[in-house]
Amino acid sequence: MVNNVSSFGRNGVHDFILLRATAIILTLYTLYMVGYFAFGAELTYQLWTEFFSQTSTKVFTMLALISVLIHAWIGLWQVLTDYIKPAGLRGLLQFGVVAALLSYFFSGLFILWGA
Repeated sequence: MVNNVSSFGRNGVHDFILLRATAIILTLYTLYMVGYFAFGAELTYQLWTEFFSQTSTKVFTMLALISVLIHAWIGLWQVLTDYIKPAGLRGLLQFGVVAALLSYFFSGLFILWGA
């Protein structure tokens, strides 16, 4: 069993459950967006801004973004720990991945909830 400070979950089973949970959230978000496009009126800028000004859409979008980030971190952590053996290089790459994922999180946060 892999138990490492840089893993998102506490162990492999926890990571497995997190991956499945985030996949379900992303599937539901995809269905939500496809439903809006398929059954909504013709898409205009006004409708798009009204759709994303709803708190429920913002919360669901933020939840989907966090799910993508968790999903990406677990997957990339697994790849890095499997294929990058030198600890220093792996740590540097993990730091780069975390920096990129945090920038994605804050970009999404400011885009959704900013002015």
